Amino acid sequence: MDNQHYQYKRIFMFWASVCFVATQTAIFAWQWYNIYANIMLVKYYRRGDWAIIGLYALFCVLFLKIFGGFKVGYLRNMDALYGQALAILFQNAVAYLQLALLGKWRFGTHLTHMIYLIIMEAVLAVVWTLLTRFFYSKLYPPHQMLLIYGDISPKQLISKLDSRQDRYQIRETIRLDAGTDAILEKIKEYDTIIIGDIPSHARNRFLKFCYWHEIRCYSIPKISDIIIKSSDRIDLFDSMLMLNRNNGMTLGARFFKRLMDIVISLVAIIVFSPIMLISTIAIKLYDHGPVFYTQERLTKDAQPFRILKFRSMIVESEEAGARLASVDDDRITPVGRILRRTHFDELPQFFNILKGEMSIVGPRPERKEIFDQYEESIPEFKFRLKMKAGLTGYAQVYGQYNTVPYDKLKLDLTYIENYSLWLDIKLCFLTVKILFQEEKSEGVDDNQTTALKK
Repeated sequence: MDNQHYQYKRIFMFWASVCFVATQTAIFAWQWYNIYANIMLVKYYRRGDWAIIGLYALFCVLFLKIFGGFKVGYLRNMDALYGQALAILFQNAVAYLQLALLGKWRFGTHLTHMIYLIIMEAVLAVVWTLLTRFFYSKLYPPHQMLLIYGDISPKQLISKLDSRQDRYQIRETIRLDAGTDAILEKIKEYDTIIIGDIPSHARNRFLKFCYWHEIRCYSIPKISDIIIKSSDRIDLFDSMLMLNRNNGMTLGARFFKRLMDIVISLVAIIVFSPIMLISTIAIKLYDHGPVFYTQERLTKDAQPFRILKFRSMIVESEEAGARLASVDDDRITPVGRILRRTHFDELPQFFNILKGEMSIVGPRPERKEIFDQYEESIPEFKFRLKMKAGLTGYAQVYGQYNTVPYDKLKLDLTYIENYSLWLDIKLCFLTVKILFQEEKSEGVDDNQTTALKK
């Protein structure tokens, strides 16, 4: 299938998304005109009605974009539906609070109508997702791909692509030492290729060839690619310049990030205090050991600090030395498994954030012993220390607990190089989405002590 056909994909998804939002908004508008408008203390007329309904449509778009509810075809059906479910809950929670303030209701009043609205929109989401995915798969079948690889084994990459055969299907692989001419001839047989981790000079040759022949091309980014991507273009001369300031966060960005850390950590400590109390009692009742677990970790500029967590393992868990939790780790207690699955073991870190040792969003804090092992294999791993360690972050949201260090570095560097307050807010919302996804907390293999693959 030629690439011109895929140019219509954005148009198809745009109008499908417009229909979804319009239908959701129409359901809310029906409730507004028939129920909520009649119980308001102040009567709303044409422009007022439009403002309320228009604001609801904006909430729909905002939360669907944040949680990936529009990404039907890109995400698996269940992942897209999960994102839509969260979007529906958040948009209607905000809408209910707005209506309650306008109508001066007591919290909980007229809640039944909102529940009906959520149910109707949930049914609509299922129908829309299944129909859109059906037509999407018919119009845009999986890419039949050629994989080019070098000295690094492509097995891990192929395994990941095989998990999404609805989008990507590797039909053939070719090794770099087959020769440039042979590879270029092979590329001509495909309309989509993927370039593995190969030297830059060879990759650039294939990228340019695909660009000229209008062949869709996927490639694995290198560390330098992520740094260059965040650069500014300088157009002062007839020779283009790319500028990387490499100054870190501005003074204003640091101020607002710290302000956000203080506000969110204070609110979280208050809101989650019942859960923290229940966790404390459960841990103590199980084996009468210490409730908290402290451990030295590294934050910005390799500064050490004592991270605070609920203890999820047996007391003697590290007598044999430092190691990450594995898939079937017998050191994890029954209470600990629940805490780790729900990420409630991380809640005490809000106190680290309040003290300024961590941030809400940032790279995951590593132990020095494990960090040193990673840095020995990947000298650039220290780049993660350009920002304060975070409770959540880009790598935590888009990666897994057992993501290999090199990929984790790329994810963290993407966050560092593209930091914005909006990105922090988006990652906070996305953290809600991953809380109950088991693969996000899945440990390393039983024969591993770190995330480095043997």
